[in-house]
Amino acid sequence: MPQEAQRTNDFVIKFANVNGSGSASANALFAKSILRMGVPVSPRNIFPSNIQGLPTWYEVRVSEAGYLGRRGGVDLMVAMNPQTWDQDVAEIEPGGYLFYDSTRPIPKSKFRDDIHVIGMPLTEICNREYSDARERQLFKNIIYVGALSALLELDLKEVEKLIGEQYKGKEKLLEPNIKALHMGRDYAASFLPSIDLKVKRVDKVGNRIFLEGNSAAALGAVYGGATVAAWYPITPSSSLAEAFARHCRKYRVDPNTGKSRFAIIQAEDELASIGMVIGAAWNGARAFTATSGPGISLMQEFIGLAYFAEVPAVIFDVQRGGPSTGMPTRTQQSDVLLCAYASHGDTKHVLLFPADPKEAFDLGAQAFDLADRLQTPVFVMLDLDIGMNERLCEPLEWNDAHHYDRGKVMSFQDLEAGKEFGRYLDADGDGIPYRTYPGTHPARGAYFTRGTTKDRYARYSEAGLDYVENMQRLLRKFETAKQHVPKPELRAARHPTRSAVLYFGSTAPAMQEALDRLTEQGLHLDALRVRAFPFTDEVSEFIAEHDQVFVVEQNRDAQLRMLLVNECVIDPAKLIPILHYDGTPITARFIVAEIAQQMNALKVAPLRRVAP
Repeated sequence: MPQEAQRTNDFVIKFANVNGSGSASANALFAKSILRMGVPVSPRNIFPSNIQGLPTWYEVRVSEAGYLGRRGGVDLMVAMNPQTWDQDVAEIEPGGYLFYDSTRPIPKSKFRDDIHVIGMPLTEICNREYSDARERQLFKNIIYVGALSALLELDLKEVEKLIGEQYKGKEKLLEPNIKALHMGRDYAASFLPSIDLKVKRVDKVGNRIFLEGNSAAALGAVYGGATVAAWYPITPSSSLAEAFARHCRKYRVDPNTGKSRFAIIQAEDELASIGMVIGAAWNGARAFTATSGPGISLMQEFIGLAYFAEVPAVIFDVQRGGPSTGMPTRTQQSDVLLCAYASHGDTKHVLLFPADPKEAFDLGAQAFDLADRLQTPVFVMLDLDIGMNERLCEPLEWNDAHHYDRGKVMSFQDLEAGKEFGRYLDADGDGIPYRTYPGTHPARGAYFTRGTTKDRYARYSEAGLDYVENMQRLLRKFETAKQHVPKPELRAARHPTRSAVLYFGSTAPAMQEALDRLTEQGLHLDALRVRAFPFTDEVSEFIAEHDQVFVVEQNRDAQLRMLLVNECVIDPAKLIPILHYDGTPITARFIVAEIAQQMNALKVAPLRRVAP
């Protein structure tokens, strides 16, 4: 008899479905029902890149302790896809539960002896209750949600309330969904065994909100002053541009005239979209594009133009698995080097690394100030895990007293008074020149720009000294950027230690749990979350203070580690890569296993305190 997996408000449930079966909305309904009971949840939708037919999974982490990363392992598998049965059954923790459609018999060899099996004849019930094939499929999803609500003791009123909200104004759909919910719940109460996974109402959500990173980033663009977006559809970034359009219709329409105060263009390709962004930004608008790795590859030439001509632009890169088409609907952090040095020749670009939707909003807005201040492209490095999954985060905040930082812009009065204007003149020693908006003055200021070499007054020049002076100034500007980008976030170990870990972006939720688990094993690490490139001095100092630093990232080639070695002039042997790149979000268990193995091999122990 398998051992029971006894957990309340602390388990992982995973739904294995077929894409296009209508399961996504039912599974999201399940997750939000638990959230409404005050229990933090973190759902992740793992879906294929085709429209219909291939496997899809929906994993829900339930954690009263507030862990929002993937843990690893599954306590309750809802196996609705025969294609992935063996894989799904293998994921279940010993003592866990398998819930499946028992309408058709399944050989005993397909089960495991160390798990609990719960069969419910879902197809048989649907065939009996419904005659339409599509209804049978759709209501099957609601029926199993009803059954799970009974097994886990979810508050039925919360589930009904969510269904009511989903079908508000569609009463013809509301009643049959409620009926299907009760059908599943009643069957479970009458015929299914009880399980030791339970949801109990608590108050652990607080005032946190639940939203996707792409929507939050798009709202950040609105609050950051963006009025122009040019984009070409590509997974997983399309929903960011679409969300920006929704937000603009709400916040960027003149209430008196009804006229739109924004421009959104779906271009013919990625190169055209970044070209439109650069053109709009040159004319003084705050403009951005949203894309993914393949789009960045296509934008290289224009990104180089914006860097060399010093035109502000914001690029939201929602990263996915590469190279080439790669895994369009899987997550990675594999565009770090691509964006840091985008375009041919010598370039360096500002990168921002949000860790959750709240930071997607904050850094999404800040990117426009940075782009204007530094007169350069700024990349906001999201990924599919943050961008397309709903996540609990702190409420979004905005200071209405905030004034946009447009950087060094000469006015008509400055030019009229005869103030010296050199478009690429380093007047202040920080590498940032002054600019003008086109049309500021009828005879003075900049009207055109070029991607060729030039002198400090923007005159065409092929003189080597002019070129070197300009390139050196661009390096000074990149040094100045360190004063403006977000600083890293430090989490000190409980005990003094010479071991540390660096991480960034969507790795953060799993890392928080991993650090707690490592501490329980007596393995203590200081942790630093990198939030931007160029790296501030705190990053180099942190590395210097430790003997070995693990660098955790979600790509094959240790791209952040390479950037650290190259930019901070660090001995590569000191930086130990921990790499996860199968396309699924990294888990706490993976991080713990990899770091523990390395630390135990090194026999790392905490430093002893010495009495003075």
